[in-house]
Amino acid sequence: MLKPEPTQKKPARSRKSSTGKPSKKQWLPRSKTALTLAGLGLGGLMLGGATAAVWMSDSLQLPFVSGGGFESASTDPLAKETLALSLASLPPAQRTEQLEAIAQGAPSLDRNRARYLLAVDLIEQDRGGSALPWLEGLEADYPELAAYILTRRGQAYAAMGNAEQAVATWQAAVEQYGDQPVAAESLFFLGRSNSQYHDQLMTQFPAHPRSVEVALTRLQQNPNQPNLMLLLARHGHYLSDIGSVLDRLRTEFAGQLTPDDWEAIAFAYWEIQRYGSAAETYTRAEPTALNLYRAARGAQLDERASIARERYQAVLQAFPEEEEAGLALIRLAALAQTPAQAIPFLDRAIEQFPDRAAEALKAKADAFLQLNSPDTALMIQQQVLTQHSDSDAAAEIRWQQVEQHVRSNNLQSAWEWAWQLVEENPNHEHAPRAGFWVGKWATQLDRPEEARQAYEYVLAEYPESYYAWRSATFLGWDVGNFGTVRDKLPEVVKPEVRPEVLAGSTSLRELHRLGQTRDAWSLWQVEFTNRVQPTVAEQYTDGLMRLGVNDNLDGIFMLASLDFRDRPEERQEVIQLQQQIDYWQALYPFPYAESIKQWSQQRQLNPMLVMALIRQESRFEPKIRSVVGATGLMQVMPETADWVASQISLTQYNLEDPNDNINLGTWYLDYTHQEYADNSLFAVASYNAGPGNVASWMGRFDYSDPDQFIEQIPFNETKGYVKAVFENYWNYMRLYNPELSQQLASHSDTHSSLVSAQP
Repeated sequence: MLKPEPTQKKPARSRKSSTGKPSKKQWLPRSKTALTLAGLGLGGLMLGGATAAVWMSDSLQLPFVSGGGFESASTDPLAKETLALSLASLPPAQRTEQLEAIAQGAPSLDRNRARYLLAVDLIEQDRGGSALPWLEGLEADYPELAAYILTRRGQAYAAMGNAEQAVATWQAAVEQYGDQPVAAESLFFLGRSNSQYHDQLMTQFPAHPRSVEVALTRLQQNPNQPNLMLLLARHGHYLSDIGSVLDRLRTEFAGQLTPDDWEAIAFAYWEIQRYGSAAETYTRAEPTALNLYRAARGAQLDERASIARERYQAVLQAFPEEEEAGLALIRLAALAQTPAQAIPFLDRAIEQFPDRAAEALKAKADAFLQLNSPDTALMIQQQVLTQHSDSDAAAEIRWQQVEQHVRSNNLQSAWEWAWQLVEENPNHEHAPRAGFWVGKWATQLDRPEEARQAYEYVLAEYPESYYAWRSATFLGWDVGNFGTVRDKLPEVVKPEVRPEVLAGSTSLRELHRLGQTRDAWSLWQVEFTNRVQPTVAEQYTDGLMRLGVNDNLDGIFMLASLDFRDRPEERQEVIQLQQQIDYWQALYPFPYAESIKQWSQQRQLNPMLVMALIRQESRFEPKIRSVVGATGLMQVMPETADWVASQISLTQYNLEDPNDNINLGTWYLDYTHQEYADNSLFAVASYNAGPGNVASWMGRFDYSDPDQFIEQIPFNETKGYVKAVFENYWNYMRLYNPELSQQLASHSDTHSSLVSAQP
C-alpha cells in the first residue's frame, strides 16, 4: 500500500461520545471560552515550530479511494462459528481426536471443516494415504474449497509415491478451476516436470507467490531476464533482497522499461523505504500529480533540498489545483532558506487550499516569530484559535501554551489551557495527555474531586491510551504501577477463533478461518489488486493476512495506519472497525506466547510486560536488526548477549532464534529491574537508553514524581519508548484480562462496545 512518510504522526482517532459518563462541561474552567493569547507571552509558541504542519500535511500520502464498506462480509454463507473453528488454532496433535469425532458425525459445515483440517494435518505429516479418505468426495459437500480439495488430494497421492495419480488430479484441478487463483498451486506442482505449466502459471497469475518462486528459481539459472525481474518488482515486495532486483532494473535495463514499469519500480522502492532511489525512479514514470510529488518528497527525505524545491515547483506548475499542490506549498515553505521566503508559499496555501489553512497559518506565525515580529505572530496564532478552533494546528498552539505555563509554574493557567484543548480538540493526539495532566494538576491545586473526574474522563474517552493506564493507577485500580507492575501475574484469555477478514473471496475468508494462513495469504496476493489505493476493508484484510504469515511488522503497520484515514467516509469506516474487539486483538497479537510465558516465569517478570516490550522493540520480527546491530525479538545487542550468556553459562545461542533471544532479553530486563529496586519505569528506560543514561537523569532530575520525570527525559526516543511499552502493556491487559476488561467497560462506552460485541 502507499505508506505514510517517515515524519508522519499518528492522528488521534475519532471516537464515540461517552453518554452517561462524567461530562467535562460540569467541571471545565468557567473562563475557558475567554482564554486568548494576549498577555501570555510568546515563549511557549516557539516550542515545536511547525510540528502541526508536518504531520497534518502528511495525511495526503494515503490517497485511498472511498467506499469498500463491510457489506460483503455479512453475505458470506460460511460466516458461522463451529466447533472445528475453535480447534483451528491448536497444533495438530492437540486437535486430532476432537476433529475425528466431528468428521464422523452427520453432514454439516462443521463436518466439512473437520475433514479438511484432518487431511491437511496428515498431508503435512507426509501421511497422504491416511488423508485421502477424509478428502474423498469432499468437494461436492464443500464447494467453496473444491479447488483446494483437489490440490490437496494431488499432494496426498504424491506423498504416497503415486506420481501418476497426483499429476492426473492436479490436471483435473486446472481443467475445472483454471480461471481461479487456486489453480496456481496445481500449475506449480505440474511445472516441476513440465516447464510449460510454470510458463502458464506466471502468465496467468503473476502476483501469486508461486509465480514469484518460479521467477526466482529461473533468475538463479539465468540472471539476465528483465521480464522476470519486473514480475518481482511488481509482486515481490516482501522478498528480503528485492532492493538488488530493483537496482539492476534501473541500471542494466533502463532502455527496455516503460513509464508503467518505472512507476512499479518506484513504488517498490517507496515500500522498502529507499526514498532517494524512489525519487529518481518516479521522474521516469508517467508525470501524474502523485508521481511528481513523490519525486520531490523522496529527494527531500534524501536530504537534497535544492532538487526537492525544483520538483515541488514542477508539481505546482503541472497540477496547480490538485491536493498534491497544496502539500507542495507547505513543503516549499519548510524548505525555504529564510522565513521571509516561506511566507508567500504559505499565503498561497491559505488562499487556494482551505483544508490546509490552519496548518499554513500556524507555520506563518512561526515564520514571523523567527523574523522577530511577535505582534504579527500573536495575531495569526489568535486567528487559528478563533477561526480554526477545532484544527490540529490550534491544538498544537494550546499545548504549547500548556508547556509554557508549566515551565513558569502557573498550574492554574496550564490546567485551563489543557481543558480548552480537550474541549475543542478531543480527537487530537495530545487530548488524552492533556486530560491526564489536568487530573495531576487538580490534585496539586487541592481539587481532588476534579482530579478524579479527569482520570475517569480519560478512561472513558481514551481507553486505549497510555494515559488511561496512568489514570487507572491514580484511581486505585489493580493494574500495576511503575513500582509493582513487574510482579503482576494477570489472567489472560485469548480468543478461540480468528477475526473475520472484510475483503476477498469466500474461499479466502474460509481459509483464513481455518487457520490455513499461508494458503489464504497466497490467494490474497492475487486478489489484492488495489495496493496503491486500498479501501479500509482491503487494508484491514491485508494486515490480517500479513499477521497470519508472521509478517508482523508490516501487519501491525497496516492495521495501525488505518488511523491515518482522514476523509469523512473513510473515518466512519475506521470508527466502525475500531468498535470491534477483533481489530484491537489483531493490533495486539500474541506471537511466541509460550516462550514469553516460560522465560517470564523463570525471571519472575510479568509476561504482559515482556510481551509489551517485544511489541515495541521488534513488532515480533525474530530476524530484525537495528542500524547499530541490535537483533531479534527483544533487540539484544551482540555484546550484551555475550555478557548475559556468560552470566547464565549459555555456551551456544542464536539471537535470531526466538527462544534464545527471549531467554537473553528477559535476563537483561530482570537485571535492569534489579538495578532499580524493581521499578519498571527505570528498568524499561534503562533497557532502551542504557543504565548510564538513566543514572545520569536520576541525578539531574527529581524522580519522586514518575510522570514528571518521564517528561524530563532528554532523549525523545526513550521518552516515547517508555510510554509506548506501558501503553502496550495496558492494551494487552484491557483486551485479554477479563477482570480489567469488565471494570473498564463500566467506565467507558468505547471499551464497553468491544466487550459486548464478544461472542
